[in-house]
Amino acid sequence: MENLKVAHEIFSIERVYKSDPESVYSAWSNVEAKANWFIGPGDWSVVQRKLDFRIGGEEILHGRFPNGKETLYKARFSDLIENRRIVFVYDMILSGKIHSVSIASVEIEILDSSSTKLTFTEQVAFLDQTIGREGVASRKEGTLAHLIRLTDYLEKVK
Repeated sequence: MENLKVAHEIFSIERVYKSDPESVYSAWSNVEAKANWFIGPGDWSVVQRKLDFRIGGEEILHGRFPNGKETLYKARFSDLIENRRIVFVYDMILSGKIHSVSIASVEIEILDSSSTKLTFTEQVAFLDQTIGREGVASRKEGTLAHLIRLTDYLEKVK
């Protein structure tokens, strides 16, 4: 029997947005807003999107690439403090096989009258240790791409 170990990793990303905390929080809590920036890469397309933004509520983002490979993001919200904090647990499933399990937090802090700092922290368990450091580098890169798209979205809705 193959001996697969779990690889545990943690990372944080800080971003400053030229928006108020309410706009930043709304971009996470509103399904129409989130659909503008929380998307897959390149030629990936949405199969299903659902957001029940409340403690115990679920978020689902199911997508597919032209080659048939599918991604399924399934999250459950554990803690929400309006305009300040979002804590959630999520599974990442690739083509029907669970790839990772994560706990993530989004902390939102007002810096001044026109700027908000967001700190995203994720602790991820990759279910195949061979993924390890390469997996966290890829996850961090993908998360940063989302947060950059969030910058673009917030600039458009000002």
